[in-house]
Amino acid sequence: MNGSPVTRPSLLLRIRNPRDEQAWAQFVELYAPLVHRYGRRYGLQEADAADLAQEVLQIVISSASRFEYDPHRGKFRGWLLTVTRNKLRRLWASEARRPRATGDTNVRGLIEQQPDPDADEDAWNREYQRRLLSLAAERTRNSFTESTWLAFWWTTREGKPPRAVAEELGISIGAVYIAKSRVLSRLREVVRQLDDEP
Repeated sequence: MNGSPVTRPSLLLRIRNPRDEQAWAQFVELYAPLVHRYGRRYGLQEADAADLAQEVLQIVISSASRFEYDPHRGKFRGWLLTVTRNKLRRLWASEARRPRATGDTNVRGLIEQQPDPDADEDAWNREYQRRLLSLAAERTRNSFTESTWLAFWWTTREGKPPRAVAEELGISIGAVYIAKSRVLSRLREVVRQLDDEP
């Protein structure tokens, strides 16, 4: 999961077909929360962030049929970030043009929240990687027993010492390490399936 994974070319090619419901479901499951959280991070209310995600997905839908995957031109996620950023800026601009009856300084706050393009892209990629891991965890969890999953979760995500996890679950320390290794291996495999990381 190091580096910046690229969006799976097969998914990008599949969404060119508006009737490929499975591809669109995967696409929305992966990217809608990413766009939504981007809007929330820049101060949008819940409903406005949901609208932003819908509007960005509409642009993807209208552009998908002519999309040609060319990794030399840049990553798809970079294009999607640009679309999202531009939609958000238009939203801010429309807010700034609305007349205010009070001496509200909200417009100044919106202007000050304009994303820094460089820091913004790093945060976008980190959020994307978190989303990939979250999806992989959702798809992987039922593949393991509860104690195997908890041994992994408690040691990696919650930082509990293996000895404490072993005692709490009533298993050996070796079983904790084996559980952690098995789950991590499966998670990496699922992330690769979701993203085709080189």
